[in-house]
Amino acid sequence: MRLEQALAIVHAVVAEAPAPVSVFVADDHGELVAAATMDGAAPDTRLNARRKAYTAARSDVPSTGELAAKVRGEAAELASFDPVFTFFRGGLAAFEGGRRVGAVGVSGLPGEQDEELARRGLAAAGLGAP
Repeated sequence: MRLEQALAIVHAVVAEAPAPVSVFVADDHGELVAAATMDGAAPDTRLNARRKAYTAARSDVPSTGELAAKVRGEAAELASFDPVFTFFRGGLAAFEGGRRVGAVGVSGLPGEQDEELARRGLAAAGLGAP
C-alpha cells in the first residue's frame, strides 16, 4: 500500500460518509499507513477501524464479515485467532494485481455501511476489493 493510495482511501471515505466515522488504512502487515477520525466520531471508532483493517490485512479471508461467517459457532476457531482480530463488518483487504497490498477499516456506522464506505474508498484509490 503506497501512501498516495492510502490517502485517497481516507479522503474518499471522509467525503462520502453520511455521518462521522474513523478510517484506518494499513499495509499488508496491518500497520498504519494513513488514518482519520471525523469530527464527532465516537472515540471507540478509532480502535475499531484499526482492528478491522488489521484483521483484513492479516487474516486468510478478504473481509472481517467473511471471517466472522467462517468461524461462527466454532469455539476452537475463535479461541485460536490473534486477539487483535475483530469480526465486525467494515474491514476489507486491498488488492493490486491480484496481490493483497493492505486493508482498510471503517467504523462509526452500521457494519454494512462501514463496509460499503471501505469498498468505495478502495475503488477511489484504484485498488480491488473482495
